[in-house]
Amino acid sequence: MSEVKKIATRESYGNALAELGAQHDNVVVLDADLAGATKTSVFKKAFPERHIDCGIAEGNMMGVAAGLATTGKVPFASTFAMFASGRAFEQIRNSIGYPHLNVKIGATHAGISVGEDGATHQCNEDIALMRTIPGMTIINPSDDVEAKAAVKAAYEIDGPVYLRFGRLAVPVINTDPDYKFEVGKGVTLRDGSDLTIIATGLCVNSALEAAEMLAKDGVSAKVINIHTIKPLDEELVVEAAKATGKVVTVEEHSVIGGLGGAVCETLSAKAPTPVLRIGVQDTFGESGPAAALLTKYKLDGAGVYEQIKAWL
Repeated sequence: MSEVKKIATRESYGNALAELGAQHDNVVVLDADLAGATKTSVFKKAFPERHIDCGIAEGNMMGVAAGLATTGKVPFASTFAMFASGRAFEQIRNSIGYPHLNVKIGATHAGISVGEDGATHQCNEDIALMRTIPGMTIINPSDDVEAKAAVKAAYEIDGPVYLRFGRLAVPVINTDPDYKFEVGKGVTLRDGSDLTIIATGLCVNSALEAAEMLAKDGVSAKVINIHTIKPLDEELVVEAAKATGKVVTVEEHSVIGGLGGAVCETLSAKAPTPVLRIGVQDTFGESGPAAALLTKYKLDGAGVYEQIKAWL
């Protein structure tokens, strides 16, 4: 069996920006002194005149992006998720969200898989923060295919978009040549009748692995990939909950305010269903190898499987 291809979604971000820049002259990329890490350096090499290094001044970068948007440019403001959503929250809210400007925020190095950089850089709160901003679209791709498609889809959206990317190389799971990315629409990757596992980002692969393990125990799990957390595909979520009667959410984010929160809000209003939220359990991360951290926090396939089995 050939080895599964792996690529970090931050790499996909850089490559997609370069492709987008070749297609559209109004694409401008901003970075906060992290072009090598966010991979916007790929765009910079191709279009140096359209790449702006704003230095370690994330709030100012968001203001610059807002100004560029008012002139007809489509800016992609790029930095680590911790600094994009956390340090620059007020500027995003008031300078981008409030006037509903056409700014795209490329947030890389999200979640605990940042690894050795530790708790200060492992942002597990960004989705929760961005969900509170009216009109903000939030996309959290699971692999290279979705990440590239998400960048191109974000360009077509008229309004602010938060794009979430990771540092760790992850398996390419969307290999179907007929795969179609659609903002606001989840994707059913596996059918099942006993429970539904709804996952996002790198945890989609973990969910698929857990479903395989559950199958050996005679448990049939439906797996849904939610790449767009806002707007959430409420119709798909409700249909799956009604069909299986149990729902598990899996995310590399705090269980508070992220995918789990969005799903629970929807189901409590439209189809009350028992829900198990798997994610970072109201705690900070720590320094260590990314794979080891995912195992410790039970976000790998085996960890997700163990938590679901205990819940069932």
